[in-house]
Amino acid sequence: MELNDVKETDVLIVGAGPTGLALAVDLARRGVRTVVAEKAGGLFPGSRGKGIQPRTLEVFDDLGVVGDVLEASGPAPVQMIWQNGERQGERTMFEPVEATPAAPYAGMPRILPQWRTQQILHARLTGLGGEVTFGAALTSISQDGSGVTATLSAGGRVRARYAVAADGGRSTVRAALGIGMTGEALDPSSLLVADVRVPALDRLNWHVFPADAGFLVLCPLPGTEDFQLAAQFPGGERPDLSREGVRALVAARTHLAADDVTDVLWASDFRPRAALADRFREGRVFLAGDAAHVHSPAGGQGLNTSIQDAYNLGWKLARVLRDGAPVSLLDSYEEERRPNAAQMLGLSTRVHRGEQQRGAATQQLGIGYRGGPLSVGAAGELAAGDRAPDGPVADGTLFDTFRGPHFTLLAVGTDAGIPPLDAAAVHVLRIDAYEPYGKGLFLVRPDGYIGWAGADTTGLAAYLTRC
Repeated sequence: MELNDVKETDVLIVGAGPTGLALAVDLARRGVRTVVAEKAGGLFPGSRGKGIQPRTLEVFDDLGVVGDVLEASGPAPVQMIWQNGERQGERTMFEPVEATPAAPYAGMPRILPQWRTQQILHARLTGLGGEVTFGAALTSISQDGSGVTATLSAGGRVRARYAVAADGGRSTVRAALGIGMTGEALDPSSLLVADVRVPALDRLNWHVFPADAGFLVLCPLPGTEDFQLAAQFPGGERPDLSREGVRALVAARTHLAADDVTDVLWASDFRPRAALADRFREGRVFLAGDAAHVHSPAGGQGLNTSIQDAYNLGWKLARVLRDGAPVSLLDSYEEERRPNAAQMLGLSTRVHRGEQQRGAATQQLGIGYRGGPLSVGAAGELAAGDRAPDGPVADGTLFDTFRGPHFTLLAVGTDAGIPPLDAAAVHVLRIDAYEPYGKGLFLVRPDGYIGWAGADTTGLAAYLTRC
């Protein structure tokens, strides 16, 4: 774009991390135009957010990328504890959770370096006709009653009906809007995270080296020759991020020699913090992902919560922009996601402090919106706001039926009459009684949560006018 050019679009997404890419994919498959502006020259190169939780796999199933994610990832390895160069034995990091037909991805989180997750989402976006503009930092943003205007460092301006800040914990957009972050430092210690190659170390375990000077762990990254290194620096010491500094750190805290670290591909440092944006919306601009909340990495909640922000917001923007839904639908984004993010912050903090083990709660399958603005009614075993369970049906699974931009009206073990509905917007499926649901009518939202439930269709038509 030339400096005076103005590109018109539906949604401007600032940031091409997992949040921005997931949102762009969701909008692209719904026919919503986007401009994705990323200040960096390419996709993020590090492994940082490597844990993919079961609920996020369900999101990826719906977005059409779960096959690629499963192929590229692997289960979280069992930890091996080392002391004085000797193996002390294995330790299970996660409470066991079994997969079931209702929750087919339940179990340990999958390990997948963040750079690979972003590659997969980016490939899906380009396959849908979308693109990312790299080297395009946001330099200004303003809004009026009909849209948002942004200026990019790459030149030119973007005019969008809505904008989404997915530009991380140091969000330029959040700062420009004057939205504060309320939170606390969880630990005075710095943490170093790096991607390294250590051919001398086996890849069967997640290797843990406890020490008074601070722990060091090396986790093998599936589909690569790399390990993710994480190391603690108590007492406020700042780590040396240079190649030689990382190699010397491994030599100082493990039985390995510096020369055993044959490559340092990426390194970063931070201090664990838990903080929540004071609000998730300012007019036509929304905050999502780390721009809205920052977590301790303990428990693997940050990237997963961020992707679910995008998943919650995407269908709502599309309904307003493409399907004539009332603008008030967008109010539900903050009303649903901010309490959820606060809950996840608390969970991550407890795991960080050793007060809670990683297990069912960290898998995010229990997340829901009961009592929320889009949750009406109850039937059988479920209430509106609950996650809609999977299960076998004649032509595949319930998730296959839910997949796509539509609502699904699920009639379970009931012959209740169903009035004519917009067949493109609401798909109808009747199945026999199924234990995870019981019996009743369940309207499944495009993001896989039950929006409305009842024994008959009383109130269904009124509910659909809100969405």
